Amino acid sequence: MEWRDQGILLATWPHGEANAVVEVFTALHGRHAGLVRGGGSRKMAPVLQQGAQLDLTWRARLEEQMGTLSVDLMRARAGLIMSDRLALLGLSAVCALCRYALPERLAYPGLYAATEALMDRLGENGWLQDYARWELRLLEETGFGLDLGQCAVTGAREGLVYVSPRSGRAVTREGAGEYAARLLPLPEELATGQPLDADGLREALALSGYFLHHWLAEAIGRPLPEARARLVSALN
Repeated sequence: MEWRDQGILLATWPHGEANAVVEVFTALHGRHAGLVRGGGSRKMAPVLQQGAQLDLTWRARLEEQMGTLSVDLMRARAGLIMSDRLALLGLSAVCALCRYALPERLAYPGLYAATEALMDRLGENGWLQDYARWELRLLEETGFGLDLGQCAVTGAREGLVYVSPRSGRAVTREGAGEYAARLLPLPEELATGQPLDADGLREALALSGYFLHHWLAEAIGRPLPEARARLVSALN
């Protein structure tokens, strides 16, 4: 068995004295692990950095085996943002959430493209807005998407200011009525596609965080990775 693909390095850990096991998020083969022979050497240390974009060749005798990965560095990311603590926290959060939420060996081509684009923008102006929208994309791709297109009560497509914590659907102020206090705030920019300001960013992360905790994490049966909490704490 053999395939070739591109992927983002999510994690690595030593295997014996000289080798390493890596976990990658690939375009065509999803989240995948493999043994990198010589991956524990000093020569490979600059290659096997979290967030690195890699050209990958996987080989195994049987499909269900972990197999081995040959890796070639296409572009590094961590080193470019080493002086930006927030961007490094963002990189760790993305990698941790991918490892946490995505089943092994199941392709998510749309999410992969969005993840690669976000990774390439870390540290640039506006990357945090991209991250907030990426969390909503992660929920959608894993089967927990929100419906922010129209009011669940009135059907209106404008004036959406709340989200129902039960259904994940948007609601207008008129549609909310006396139940407004029980609903989650919806940043106007998320509904309209406009850039998020600082308050909108915090509200967007609180919104996605609610559903990550109460829908995704409850389905998986484990708490969310601490890497996300560290990023949100740094922002607050």
